[in-house]
Amino acid sequence: MKQRKTATVIKRIFQLLLLVVLGLAAAVAVNTWRTPSRQLAVQPAPKLEIDAEAAAKRLSGAIPFRTVSSLDDPKGNNAEFDKLHAYLAEKFPKLHATLKKEVIGDKALLYTWQGSDAARKPVALMAHQDMVPIAPGTEKAWSVDPFSGEIKDGFIWGRGTLDNKSNLLAQMEAIEMLIGKGFKPKQTVYLIAGDDEEVTGLRGALPIAELLKSRGVELDWVLDEGLLVLDGVLPGLSKPAALIGLAEKGYATFFLTLDTAPSHSSMPAQKTAIGGMSKALANLEAHQMPGGISGVAGEMFGTLAPEMSGVNRVMLSNLWLTAPLVQSQLEKSPSSNAMLRTTTALTIVRAGNKDNVLPGRAEAAVNFRVLPGDTLASVEAHLRKTLDNDAIQIKAYPGNSEPSPVSPTDSTGYRTIEQTVRQAFPDAVVAPGLMTAATDSRHMSLISKSVYRFSPFRVKGEDLPRFHGTNERVSIANYAEMIGFYHQLLVNTDQPPQ
Repeated sequence: MKQRKTATVIKRIFQLLLLVVLGLAAAVAVNTWRTPSRQLAVQPAPKLEIDAEAAAKRLSGAIPFRTVSSLDDPKGNNAEFDKLHAYLAEKFPKLHATLKKEVIGDKALLYTWQGSDAARKPVALMAHQDMVPIAPGTEKAWSVDPFSGEIKDGFIWGRGTLDNKSNLLAQMEAIEMLIGKGFKPKQTVYLIAGDDEEVTGLRGALPIAELLKSRGVELDWVLDEGLLVLDGVLPGLSKPAALIGLAEKGYATFFLTLDTAPSHSSMPAQKTAIGGMSKALANLEAHQMPGGISGVAGEMFGTLAPEMSGVNRVMLSNLWLTAPLVQSQLEKSPSSNAMLRTTTALTIVRAGNKDNVLPGRAEAAVNFRVLPGDTLASVEAHLRKTLDNDAIQIKAYPGNSEPSPVSPTDSTGYRTIEQTVRQAFPDAVVAPGLMTAATDSRHMSLISKSVYRFSPFRVKGEDLPRFHGTNERVSIANYAEMIGFYHQLLVNTDQPPQ
């Protein structure tokens, strides 16, 4: 009798578990099927006639100016910036005859295109003139001279074609075309081009933001370089994904120093500078700051989920159930892991100068990219706790910056940019995203609550290393799309978004 009762209980438990599993499966299926697309339906943009070859030659002509910025020698390449300024004035005469031009700081540029309606808040398009140098020893790995601006195989090649002269010249191409058609904006449009974005923007973009603030300017919205049109990069998504950055991560570098008594290697102490620093760094790498699919990352995946297929759609449409599994998979990729948490990168280690001497000092640098929601203070607290060594001295880099505020998706600015992206790249799905690198746009939070980051580049996975890397290039066809994007954006700015 007892065995029969036990068997009955087990059977009922099994039946209950089966009902739970079937219920969960049904809920997942229904939720996946009922999750609607968030893509904006738009009217096609009018066909725009662009002389792509002529525009490509103008971009090509801007590449040889070696406007490489330097943290230590701010004025070192001023002559190259002067040449670029003269070139822009020559190639875009209507723009320079119509817009007010100001040189801020050393070589940063601020253009003002006065609007006809003083009651409307102005907007700003941003880019930057400066570039990173070519990594020493990699020159021969380039297919062309990196400062030639050579046009070959349907591409414009060279340092700055992706980051960021193409954005700047595409904006100018669009404005030149609009002026030629007699277009006059209702809102005042600022064109901001920093000269030191690659080395913090503290001498270019920040003074421009401070200057505009002193003039009482509050921007309706700002668009700077940023996330891209990713083609074939996101698993489970057959269409390109155009991501609009709502925020960017903060920047936090800390320099670590551990001093001990130097000694001879034949009589090593039990605790050494190298051993102590190594243990602390290993702790730091093994214990990352906590992360999760929330905030901007949650918005992005929630928007992309209905556009995906197969298991990816099921998993992302049901994060209430699948979040731990999805997060564990995302953490395996450096690019997706960076969207989930404040990342920890061990970037510099120095100790010792002779093989038979125990050094008295070990030094290291750790770089964190700070997720919105974390702060410089919370990162430093995590650092001190995880190092677990009070003998290690910690010094913060003066250029550290908090994460930017998260810009809204229900603003006029976001809706206008979203509409324009859908018109310029009709084959792409649009979603909000998080910029994991730093841009000049973070300084604009002084004068705007709606700061967005999007570069209208079509890129595949193999193109991503070209940013700051070897064989940087942009296709002529994509460059024409970029011009069309900025042209349509300025047209859309004059009217309520769809």
